[in-house]
Amino acid sequence: MKDEAKDIATQPTEAQAGPDGEAATKALATKMPAKKKRARSSKAKATDANAALEARIGHSFADPNLLMQAITHVSALKSGRKRGDSYQRLEFLGDHVLGLVVSDMLYHAFPNADEGELSKRLAELVRKESCADVAKSLGLLDDVKLGSVGPSADARLRKSVLGDICEAVIGAVFLDGGYEAASEFVKRNWTERMHKPRRPLRDPKTVLQEWAQGKGLPTPVYREVERTGPHHDPQFRVAVDLPGLAPAEGIGGSKRAAEKVAASVMIEREGVGGSNDG
Repeated sequence: MKDEAKDIATQPTEAQAGPDGEAATKALATKMPAKKKRARSSKAKATDANAALEARIGHSFADPNLLMQAITHVSALKSGRKRGDSYQRLEFLGDHVLGLVVSDMLYHAFPNADEGELSKRLAELVRKESCADVAKSLGLLDDVKLGSVGPSADARLRKSVLGDICEAVIGAVFLDGGYEAASEFVKRNWTERMHKPRRPLRDPKTVLQEWAQGKGLPTPVYREVERTGPHHDPQFRVAVDLPGLAPAEGIGGSKRAAEKVAASVMIEREGVGGSNDG
């Protein structure tokens, strides 16, 4: 009996016995690591994508979940998850952080601007279209996580929520790195926009005159400084003067055109309101 038990115990299994058994065993051994390898590869790709996104944003997240939440639309939430797990709450926070940082930037960048002018500049810089432009410049369009909404709806939705996503990212950076981190993000992406010349909505001469009157100053005086070029194609250089301010000059193909340029130069330099396209 002992010998029989011994023989049974040492008898090789079907998977172990013979060439076919050896092949099956090897196949089984190679399949399991392959699955793990694929899983690791998928995880590595996700990590790389996240790192690339952080690099574009300019902030390395201690809590990557905040960044994922910031780029997740409500439609991408799984059943049972709250709307608060999408970008919406972060957008609310980011909107106010953006307003504070840009207000501080404007206050120091335009020391001669009054409250009304600062408010108009602020509205221009923090509107959804401006935020969407920043999001596009950072390449966030393809990072937005959406549910199954169809190809055409997908493209429209991504564009429509870009401004919100940008504000949500600001909120995420603020929660993860504090005010300084959020401030650095905004300054990197808004400083150039803040100093970008703005296209007047109204005649700049009218805008300048109304501003001067509001300040108790006389009507701006325009004077021809120089005329060059042939008679059929002249170029005029005109200066505009206001008491207490340095003259501003403009060049144009007519006196009126040159006067408008001169007025625009003074408007931009002095931070005059009523001339932006926002």
